[in-house]
Amino acid sequence: MSSAHGCGDAVLEQRIGPHVLLVTLNRPEKRNALDVRMSHALGDMVRRSERDETIRAVVLTGAGDKCFCAGADLADIAAGRGADIAVGNAGLGGLVFAERSKPWIAAVRGLALGGGMELALACDMIVAADDAAFGLPEVKRGLIAAAGGVFRIARCLPRSLALELLSTGEPISASAAHSHGMVNRLVPGDEAVACAIGLAEKIASNSPAAVRESLAIARIANEQGETELRALMDLACERVVTSEDAMEGMKAFLEGRAPCWSS
Repeated sequence: MSSAHGCGDAVLEQRIGPHVLLVTLNRPEKRNALDVRMSHALGDMVRRSERDETIRAVVLTGAGDKCFCAGADLADIAAGRGADIAVGNAGLGGLVFAERSKPWIAAVRGLALGGGMELALACDMIVAADDAAFGLPEVKRGLIAAAGGVFRIARCLPRSLALELLSTGEPISASAAHSHGMVNRLVPGDEAVACAIGLAEKIASNSPAAVRESLAIARIANEQGETELRALMDLACERVVTSEDAMEGMKAFLEGRAPCWSS
């Protein structure tokens, strides 16, 4: 496990073994709210993790156990810098609308509110502490959850429940979110990050090419018809089945050893 470092002290990054990156939002005194500096620092890490071929999975968490992230910093919004918090077309934190090929896992302790919940929803998987909670309180402030929350919540929760959360602004407990499938793993608070890292390491042990191709199709499964998805799947199969990883995977299986992926 490497030592943590980052852009100033707003966001920390820590390499876990050879293929997993742990990214920590580091403003616990401000409930890890995303100001302009933190948002752009996180966006830089998103881009760098995509370019780094040795990184196969990323875990995103917040410093401390009280709040994963309270969303966009209202002080910056009040000062007229709200538009600057978004990182170009990639949106809040350079993550919520970013084009990504690698899996991200949110490790949530405490509250994930507003943009904080939207960061978690933008990740591919969520591991949550059993005392965590998620909420989109934007309507209480005359706003909407415009960092993807208004549609992503309806994809991962039953429609009636999603509409209730969006229109009341009230939170949902991690245990309820887990029971409805929004949260992958529900664990004691001090185990959330370790559990997310363990999940990331399991992913990283698999073929990066196969994981990348699988996720690319699964991520758009709710947006495309079966004919279109099958065509994309067939093309992905053509790329994967002739790859070095496919040959290595079969060879390793026959030889009873762990595969050594080329990608």
